Amino acid sequence: MDVLPLPLIMQATLPASPYILYSDGKGTIFEDRSLYTTGRSGWDALPIAQDEWIELPAGGQLYELPGRRGIGIDVKTGEMRLCEKGWAVAAFLSPAYTGLYLAAYETGAGAPTLPLFCYTAAGWHNEKIWVPAVRIENDIRQESVGFDEKKIRSGVERLFEAYPHNRLVQHLGNNCALTYHCPAARNFFMGRWECPVPSSPACNANCIGCISFQPESETITSTQDRLVFKPTAEEIVEFTVPHLETAPYPIVSFGQGCEGEPLLMWETIREAILEIRKHTPKGSININTNGSRPAAVEALCRAGLNSIRVSTNSVRKSIYEAYYRPNNYQFEDIVESIKVVRRHGGWASINYFVFPGMTDSADEYEALRTLIRDTDLSMIQWRNFNIDPDWYLGKIGVTDTGEFLGVKQLQELIREEFPHLRFGYFNPPMERIKGNYEHDFAH
Repeated sequence: MDVLPLPLIMQATLPASPYILYSDGKGTIFEDRSLYTTGRSGWDALPIAQDEWIELPAGGQLYELPGRRGIGIDVKTGEMRLCEKGWAVAAFLSPAYTGLYLAAYETGAGAPTLPLFCYTAAGWHNEKIWVPAVRIENDIRQESVGFDEKKIRSGVERLFEAYPHNRLVQHLGNNCALTYHCPAARNFFMGRWECPVPSSPACNANCIGCISFQPESETITSTQDRLVFKPTAEEIVEFTVPHLETAPYPIVSFGQGCEGEPLLMWETIREAILEIRKHTPKGSININTNGSRPAAVEALCRAGLNSIRVSTNSVRKSIYEAYYRPNNYQFEDIVESIKVVRRHGGWASINYFVFPGMTDSADEYEALRTLIRDTDLSMIQWRNFNIDPDWYLGKIGVTDTGEFLGVKQLQELIREEFPHLRFGYFNPPMERIKGNYEHDFAH
């Protein structure tokens, strides 16, 4: 059974195994034709089936992994061995694609912790870079070719002039769009689709891989700075209403990577939602959250919240809480928040951090089936987990990931058992939720 619902998003697969890639440590990447590429699942290096490879999608990048030697399969002997010619290489996948295997390597003593990016296996064949991945989403909203730098900058200037005293618009422009090149913020300033609404400078979790806050004692740094003020409902309403009124397939989304937990600001968000709906019935209002406060979610649904996306590294309590390290909430609360939204007739997704060998483990699969049944979940967003694999497993204390199915097989099994459940990467607009979900409304 095909993981992907439309021929539109099928890609040619690899006719033969690709060769392993390595870096010379100076910014140049080569292939080693004596070794085929392997992939990592959990702690193990494995051969990758030929039908799981696709060409590296546009917007993808290659990374050097310092202090690490890639693990390959000897072309002549079939034995696994290290590539000693240089450092291992991994790929960053563009949004809308889910990786099936991590890069396989051996980490040397003193190797630095890797930054908070995804590290998908990558190989070289027939003058092209290949990765084991599937396109899980046919929405084009974050494809690199769709961004026009001139339009983004002119949009920033135009909205700065329109809202000169709005701190959120300033934050979205100066920090998100122009400094961090956040795709959601860039789309907002191009006047289209999903509008990000950061709303909370604080958080009630201590996620190991938090992208906006890391303790000074840690070996990694956050990839961006966190919001430093509490926006008012008036600031939120000022720019979100015009977006809902004029943008194609509009969404406003509370909860972004540059902030803490939006449910800590639920009173302000509720006030903003009520005011937004006084001015326009258009579009969808969404919250991206850790789902820690079901009572707050209930209040937001009563105010007019249309959808929720709850982020999680696992649907097993022990794995979830080891990573999120929650303050004053527990895993059961996030499950209840999903149920609350579904009881109100809203759309409920999980933002599922895919880690091959963990996400597709037999135990995780059974827990996922239970969650889907118990919550009547609407959608899984299969997101690549941006984290150093060794560091992550070490931090949560996992030394054996157990039996695994394979990410592609997991997706096929879930799709077969739950045909109503949607797969994707992005929050869908109301037109997809209520209409033809599979249509690509971002075109």
